[in-house]
Amino acid sequence: MDVKDFDYDLPEELIAQDPLEDRSSSRLMVLDKKTGDIEHKIFRDVVDYLQPGDCLVLNNTKVIPARLFGVKEGTEAKIEILLLKRKENDIWETLVKPGKKCKPGVKISFGEGLLTGEVLEVVEDGNRLIQFHYDGIFEEILDQLGQMPLPPYITHQLKDKNRYQTVYAKYDGSAAAPTAGLHFTPELLQQIRDMGIDIAEVTLHVGLGTFRPVKVDTIEEHHMHSEFYRIEQSEADKINRAKANGHRVVAVGTTSTRTLESAAEEDGTLREKSGWTDIFIYPGYKFKVIDALITNFHLPQSTLVMLVSALAGREHILAAYKKAVEEKYRFFSFGDAMLIK
Repeated sequence: MDVKDFDYDLPEELIAQDPLEDRSSSRLMVLDKKTGDIEHKIFRDVVDYLQPGDCLVLNNTKVIPARLFGVKEGTEAKIEILLLKRKENDIWETLVKPGKKCKPGVKISFGEGLLTGEVLEVVEDGNRLIQFHYDGIFEEILDQLGQMPLPPYITHQLKDKNRYQTVYAKYDGSAAAPTAGLHFTPELLQQIRDMGIDIAEVTLHVGLGTFRPVKVDTIEEHHMHSEFYRIEQSEADKINRAKANGHRVVAVGTTSTRTLESAAEEDGTLREKSGWTDIFIYPGYKFKVIDALITNFHLPQSTLVMLVSALAGREHILAAYKKAVEEKYRFFSFGDAMLIK
């Protein structure tokens, strides 16, 4: 399958640079995956498409302010670091710019020495393993010194860090937000619960692989980076119950989808599980768990466009995206939403 089969034309002005003041007032395109029929709604209208007994699945990961700016000890050269994966003993796998200045043994100082790091080794893709040293609590220092690692197509920092965080974010660990969840407010989630819809939570810490372009011509050759996920038994039970009773599992976001599909048994049932997943979902994939998906509009030729095409069919997705461009929907992380039902 050719990567170019998942391309579409997107005018740059449709890339949303800021989140809306009211999260749930984004637009919502509703796409019927069987017929390709499209409806135009407001996000809070999503309740009209949920039924008692359905299970809505959220990814409760929390974005850490993972972008750090420091200086190389000895030369004061500016170094930018992005935290990717926490290892043991305060060692992190990181993306470093400029990499050529950061050979093993190099020491970097952040916040005038509040945090220091030593480059241990170069690993896959030129990433660096860095050991950090500090006094106090790492997360508090990070909150003080770090910036939110916004996607490359967002051109400025946010006034309010929390707008790149879902209202239900719980567990620190992501380098990017599960952006489909940014549309929910506490009030909307309560309304959904009051309708008799179960809400289950899973955790997948989103890595930078989310933004990596597909660099091969045929998608079968693309390798996804692994991300850590966890499902607790209480949440697996909610999802299993909905399936067993003939109700739908509605995933919020591609990260929730990848978690469920990674963890499921062949018969679609789930149990408590954690681990690393590099699942790559593209057309031809047979979904084991999810029936419907709430998601944003994704980058051309990206693995996420391939995932939604696996659920709704490439032709339906590309037609829907063409319509979204015509109707001037807002695209990407801070953009509008789509419900594939």
